[in-house]
Amino acid sequence: MSRNEPFESVPMANDHPDQAISLSQALLAPRLVIEDTQPVLEAGTFAAKTVSGQAVAVSSKVYGDGHDRLAVMLNWRQANSRRWHCVPMQSPGNDLWLAEFTPTELGLHLFSIEAWIDPFATYCHDLEKKYHAGVEVKLELEEGRLMLGQGIDLSEGALREEISALQQQLAALKADDQVALLLHPDTARLMAEAEHRSYLTRSREYPVDVDRPAALFASWYELFPRSVTDSPERHGTFNDVHERLPMIRDMGFDVLYFPPIHPIGTQHRKGRNNALRAEPGDPGSPYAIGSPEGGHEAIHPQLGTREDFRRLVAAAAEHGLEIALDFAIQCSQDHPWLKEHPGWFSWRPDGTIRYAENPPKKYQDIVNVDFYAADAVPSLWLALRDVVVGWVEEGVKTFRVDNPHTKPLPFWQWLIANVRSQYPEVIFLAEAFTKPAMMARLGKVGYAQSYTYFTWRNSKQELREYFEELNQPPWCHCYRPNFFVNTPDINPYFLHTSGRAGFLIRAALATMGSGLWGMYSGFELCEGTPLPGKEEYLDSEKYEIRPRDFNQPGNIVAEIAQLNRIRRQNRALQTHLGVAFFNCWNDNILYFAKRTPERDNYILVAISLDPHNAQEASFELPLWELGLDDNADTLGEDLMNGHRWTWHGKTQWMRIEPWHQPFGIWRIEKAR
Repeated sequence: MSRNEPFESVPMANDHPDQAISLSQALLAPRLVIEDTQPVLEAGTFAAKTVSGQAVAVSSKVYGDGHDRLAVMLNWRQANSRRWHCVPMQSPGNDLWLAEFTPTELGLHLFSIEAWIDPFATYCHDLEKKYHAGVEVKLELEEGRLMLGQGIDLSEGALREEISALQQQLAALKADDQVALLLHPDTARLMAEAEHRSYLTRSREYPVDVDRPAALFASWYELFPRSVTDSPERHGTFNDVHERLPMIRDMGFDVLYFPPIHPIGTQHRKGRNNALRAEPGDPGSPYAIGSPEGGHEAIHPQLGTREDFRRLVAAAAEHGLEIALDFAIQCSQDHPWLKEHPGWFSWRPDGTIRYAENPPKKYQDIVNVDFYAADAVPSLWLALRDVVVGWVEEGVKTFRVDNPHTKPLPFWQWLIANVRSQYPEVIFLAEAFTKPAMMARLGKVGYAQSYTYFTWRNSKQELREYFEELNQPPWCHCYRPNFFVNTPDINPYFLHTSGRAGFLIRAALATMGSGLWGMYSGFELCEGTPLPGKEEYLDSEKYEIRPRDFNQPGNIVAEIAQLNRIRRQNRALQTHLGVAFFNCWNDNILYFAKRTPERDNYILVAISLDPHNAQEASFELPLWELGLDDNADTLGEDLMNGHRWTWHGKTQWMRIEPWHQPFGIWRIEKAR
């Protein structure tokens, strides 16, 4: 292998601490080292996440023996394109090299890093040091002339002519002017173009998955269409939902999410409050999918027709809303698949079907498919893929997936990649409340977003630790947290007795903590009545129709609308990244900043975690992050009410009264 052919910077075959390498292996091994590259997940097995239009910051440690100067290049391309884009990397020191690229197309992209020894840059570095030290450089100037000659030999066309002109110009100059010409940036640029890249070393290619921006920044509103009615005796319809669209839009939401809209089984149908037996008229749980009217591809006949659904999707889009659907891979015992494909399910020795259980809980109204049953591979996998594609073709581009951690990871890796190869704009949200490793893995195999532990983080320490964890590798590369404040399944303990202030606290934490947040209908009315001793709602909407008066006194509709408005107006709040915590001397107040990398949008957030009592604290303004000294003046603006003021110095004081507003959101900037 010649010096200018690329070495792959990858482990050698017997790269083991107990084994020596052969001479031939040592001679062929890369001389330069490329390591600790980010963003990389499991050595490139999985793709790091980004969104279109967002810069991907790439970093790597690159070094070699001796003191030669290196050139390092970031290369990137779409996976289905052969055209590479090249970005020179820069080093702030200590062998760290940085660059970024900004993909604009959706789907899989690849990047790699190349490094080589740059003889002319090394020469210029040494020449400059010697010249400024007063050392005689006559011989060095002759070396420079010879290096220009090498550049001429290695180039052709216009480049060859430009370097030849430089060499001729050099000969007519005095020594000081020769030094200036050789050290001129234009000379470095021309020689870099002619450089044959000595000891060229190339990293492996690393994948980056590019989603649309809604995968990183969106506000979700969950609604049961059947409850959009004026009476619990009348089943709501898609046509009724049209009336709710303006209010949902005005609250600042952009995703309207429906639980399953499919026919509901009657065998073992659950009654109100999860009763094992339904009474006449009980609508059943929408998660018991399937009846003689159809399964996952069908629409519950009481909700309306397929044309009604299409009209709703179009009307929602006119209001700036997209419809998200639930993808729940479970079946009622009336689902057509049980008769059409009995081999897709598990059966007990007595011939009865094995229904869903999570001992001691039993879910007799649903049964699960068996992904690896002999009759299910691959027909079940393809059928489920076709269900998703069918709804995508109806205009649905976002899916909330029920309990994905209970289904095989290889299935998700295949299905998500297969669907997005045809429709790269599709987004999958994982409803996964499980162990951290599995939640991260779901992100790695393709999920764009995930439910989180945020729901159960209440104390200052818990929240800080969780926010900071999500900002660190590997989480920041594979996992986008959607901070749902409640769900039909989860009525958090904190909200049972905290009153209106408690709902505002959780809304502020969610909207300020992540670019993705969601709430289930009724949160804006401060609904929190639980089943005694449980994190569940009394009279749960999962089992009955629940009409609501969304204008009832005590609602927090206006506050939610303002929080969403603030998010839209401040780029720093459109991601979970960029968080930093600063001193606030009160354990009942969570105080943090969200800021852009350029610090041109800087938001301070202070949230009282006590919904009942006033809290006071001294706190620090992070003036050092704005390049200011401790006595500088800064301009503050309360983003909830528009009030403006000037802060003097670093240490300030706050008082938060939950009966007024249990949080403060301030934009800060340098005083002009």
